[in-house]
Amino acid sequence: MNFRPQVPAEEINRRIGWLKRLMAGNGLDAALIVQPVDLYYYSGTAQSGYLYLPLDSDPVLMVRRDAGRADQESPLNVVPIASTSQVPGLVKSLTGKLPKCCGLEFDILPVREYYYYRRLFPGTSFKDASALILGQRAIKSAWEISRMENTARVSKQAFEDLRQQLKPGWSELKAASIIEAAARVKGHEGKLRIRHFRAEGYSGHLLSGKDGALTGAIDSPASGRGPSAAFPYGAGYKPIVPGEPVMVDFSCVVEGYHMDETRMFAIGQMPGEVREAVDASVAVYQDLLEFIRPGITCDQVYSRSVACAAQIGWKDAFLGPPGAKVKFVGHGIGLELVEEPLLARGREEVLRAGMVFALEPKFVVDKRFIAGIENVVQLTDKGPLEISRTPLEIYLCAGSDQEESGNDPEI
Repeated sequence: MNFRPQVPAEEINRRIGWLKRLMAGNGLDAALIVQPVDLYYYSGTAQSGYLYLPLDSDPVLMVRRDAGRADQESPLNVVPIASTSQVPGLVKSLTGKLPKCCGLEFDILPVREYYYYRRLFPGTSFKDASALILGQRAIKSAWEISRMENTARVSKQAFEDLRQQLKPGWSELKAASIIEAAARVKGHEGKLRIRHFRAEGYSGHLLSGKDGALTGAIDSPASGRGPSAAFPYGAGYKPIVPGEPVMVDFSCVVEGYHMDETRMFAIGQMPGEVREAVDASVAVYQDLLEFIRPGITCDQVYSRSVACAAQIGWKDAFLGPPGAKVKFVGHGIGLELVEEPLLARGREEVLRAGMVFALEPKFVVDKRFIAGIENVVQLTDKGPLEISRTPLEIYLCAGSDQEESGNDPEI
C-alpha cells in the first residue's frame, strides 16, 4: 500500500469548527490539545507539539519536533518552538491574550503535567475537555469511514494469509507473527492506540484449545496464557494441534484507523461443539444487527445480547465463564482501538448515526475453549452497515492430512 495523502483541509476545519461550538456551550474560551491521537485528529499531524484552539481566533499549532514535517502535513499555522515554556508567550503574542478557562484532556493528562500547565498559565482555570473530544470523535465522517474500509481490506487479506499458512505444531506466537507480518507488508502500522494508562496495545489474541479459555489480567472474556508472567495475555508458546479451536482476534491499523475482528480457525476439522458456539455467536450478532438503531442506549444493546444468548441456550458461557464475565458486548473504534461508545451494562449513552463500533459476542466453555466472532459496523440512520470485509465463516486450514469426519477430537 502506498503512502496516503494527508487529512484534507476541509476535514480539519470541520472538526475544529465543531469542537469550538462544543467549547462555547461548555464555558471554555480555549482548548490546549496535547494527546497525540487528538492532536492528529484536529491538526492532521502527529508530530510532537501543542494545538491551541481559541474560540475567537485561528488555531495555533506549536511544534517541537519536527516543525518542517508538521508544516507539510497540516493545513494549520505551524510555529516552531524549542520548549513547552514558550507556549504561553506565543499564545499571548499570536492571539493577544491568555485564556480565562482552558480545556485539557484530563482523562490522559499526568498529574505532574497538569500542575506544570497551571504554573505556565497562572491566571487560567482549567476544565476537562475529554468528553467533548471523545464524543465528537465517536461520530465518523465519510472520509474517516473510507480510511476504515481500507483497513478492513488489509485485515481481510491477513486472515486469508493465515488460513493458507497455518501448520500443526506452530506455537500460538508463531501463528500470531504470521498474521501480523501479512498485515504489516500491506500497510498495518504495528502500533495500536490505547487511551487508558493501564492498557497496552498489541495485535490481538491468537488462542488455541484450553489456553483459549484462560481468564486473566485484561478485561476480556478470556486472556490466554501469553508469553510470560510479565505479559500474561495473548498468544503463548503452546503448540497448535489439528482439530482444536483457534480463536484469532486480530487488530490492525492503517493510516491511523483501526479494525478489530475475530474469526475461528482449525487445522483439518473443527469440533462440533465449537461449531455450535460459533453459530450461537453469529445468531447473537445478527440479532443485534436487527435491533441496533439510533436512539437506543448502550445498555439496551448489552441487555439485548444477554437475552439473546439466554434464549438460544448459551447464557452461562456468554461473555466469559461464570464469575469472570465481562460487562460489554462491543466498543467504539477508530483512531484508537477502543473509543466511545462502550456497549456495556449500565451505560446510558444514546447511539447516534455515524458511530462505528466492534460487536464481539463470545463464549467461554467450561475452561475448555473460547469461540466467537467480532465485526466492525457503522451505524447509519437506517441501522448498522458492516465495514468488515472478512468472511463470517470458520477458517479451516489444510495444514494437516487429517480430513473432516464425524468424530470430533477431544477438547
